[in-house]
Amino acid sequence: MHAVATAYGRALRSQFNGKILLMSVVPTLLSVALWGALLFFGWEPLLDALQRMFTDYGWFRHTGPLLAGFGLGALKTVIVLVVAALLLLPLLILTSLVFMGVVAMPAISRHVSARQFPSLEKKHGGNLLGSLAASVTGFLVFAAVWLLSLPLYVLFPLALLVQIGLWGWLTARVMGYDALAEHATGDERAIIVREHRWPLLVIGMVSGLAGAVPGVVWVSLVWAALLFPVLAAVSLWLYVLIFIFTGLWYQYYCLQALADLRARAAGNNVALA
Repeated sequence: MHAVATAYGRALRSQFNGKILLMSVVPTLLSVALWGALLFFGWEPLLDALQRMFTDYGWFRHTGPLLAGFGLGALKTVIVLVVAALLLLPLLILTSLVFMGVVAMPAISRHVSARQFPSLEKKHGGNLLGSLAASVTGFLVFAAVWLLSLPLYVLFPLALLVQIGLWGWLTARVMGYDALAEHATGDERAIIVREHRWPLLVIGMVSGLAGAVPGVVWVSLVWAALLFPVLAAVSLWLYVLIFIFTGLWYQYYCLQALADLRARAAGNNVALA
């Protein structure tokens, strides 16, 4: 895990670079604009639909005693709001991830490459379509497991562990692709993902611990309706900042792994000669 810790230290130093901090502005503004429009037009219809479902299927009658049994009886009055926030959370994560990947990740790749790996050859084994495909397919799996795990929120620590595991898997899949898209060939990327599967997952899960913070902020909006616009924007900005740091961490780790892989391959070629 020495390589993971080294990449973490490099990412932490780069996070406070002025250019890197400015990178968070555009993805945040895009996310705020998109979610401002979606919530303006869709929030009330979503709440109305959930309210009807809870009424028609008798869910209010069943959830009240269940929540009370876990000491969460106060949530009964806002259960529809909580469920709506939890349903929207995966979409919030996806939009932040896509905007960050499209807008910030190429700049992160250039920054890390120039700073730490100026001589590493760029072989352009990935592209924008590949990045979007990795994001969308990863999100579909993420969303499905997320929805299935919603009942676990009555046992919040268990739900938090599920969220961290999902975050780790999603970021390892998406950012592992983005971090190597410009420099590695498809074969090199496959080798690195296979050989470094667990370190990549660890990076994602550690980032998932931080990623739980904006998720809690987002769900807490149900208790602070008057501060909804401000807290929603803060939640989106936190997601973008965390994704940028995670992107830096993956970029440093993956490019070092690529440099080591090529050095190993060159050594093998010399030995064979």
